Amino acid sequence: MAIQLIAGLGNPGREYEETRHNAGAWLVEELARQSGVALSGESRFNARTAKIRLGGSDIRLLIPSVYMNLSGQAVGTIINFFKIPLGEVLIVHDELDIEPGTARLKTGGGIGGHNGLRDIVKALGNQKDFHRLRIGIGHPGHAGKVSGYVLNKPSQDDRERIMAAIDESLRVLPDVISGDISKAMNRLHTFKES
Repeated sequence: MAIQLIAGLGNPGREYEETRHNAGAWLVEELARQSGVALSGESRFNARTAKIRLGGSDIRLLIPSVYMNLSGQAVGTIINFFKIPLGEVLIVHDELDIEPGTARLKTGGGIGGHNGLRDIVKALGNQKDFHRLRIGIGHPGHAGKVSGYVLNKPSQDDRERIMAAIDESLRVLPDVISGDISKAMNRLHTFKES
């Protein structure tokens, strides 16, 4: 199964664009830039969208224009509008349980307390069988500090590590898009930017 939709999660607005919670949006923005396209606002999807051609496939890119905990309004709407099978959807998001400088692919499974994923699953009628690309941002060490941590900018070192993991993720994306998830996992899961 090929990928038809890549959605990068984050929060809208200038005050959030450099924060850890926007790591998914950073990847989609970089993919659009490398593909020579601009993401433009599309109100019917509550998102910025673009269409690219990668690995011989047409791919829709999406970054929700709503807050993280409302991501399902954008992602669920575009999936339903274009009738995209969940097996052809890749959601890119920040991941507390992975260190900066690493990224992981997985299909289905739990949401790990991620509010954006929670809202997407809710919008999809509790279906979870989409692919996830998890960009490591690290954990602040205590659950009570998570909200402030994800809504703040990473240190310069962490930002560089996160961007290195995004770059490596973009290098394996053609394999993901063509449906060779295991090949992409084998490469991505051995990458660690120190």
